[in-house]
Amino acid sequence: MPSNDARILAQAAVPTAAVGAVAAVVSGVVAGGRGAVGAVVATVIVILFMGIGLYVLQRTAKSLPHLFQAMGLMLYAAQILLLFVFVAAFKNTTLFNPRAFALTLVAATLAWIAAQTRAHMKSKILYVEPDKSGHSS
Repeated sequence: MPSNDARILAQAAVPTAAVGAVAAVVSGVVAGGRGAVGAVVATVIVILFMGIGLYVLQRTAKSLPHLFQAMGLMLYAAQILLLFVFVAAFKNTTLFNPRAFALTLVAATLAWIAAQTRAHMKSKILYVEPDKSGHSS
């Protein structure tokens, strides 16, 4: 992964992890140990899903740039649907507090999207690849 892509990944993952840590503390206080576990599990799921999605999107942009926008829309739709599947699958679990899990999932997803948007806006991404030979034809 090129340095710009790694930088965007870090700039999105770190704030998401911070939101997850705050959610784990709040969930631990409100719902006990199971609440904290639910918040941690939700944060890990969001970082994994969104990180893998960012990686796939960057690979698509490099190899198939004409599909970049459609792939981005399809990828975000698939990620949101998969997150809903996780919420539905774990709504009656006894492993952790499902409410803390669901609320943290939403908060961490929103944090990731906001942080990734900010990272893209701040990055200096070239729209046109510079000529490698140093002269134009």
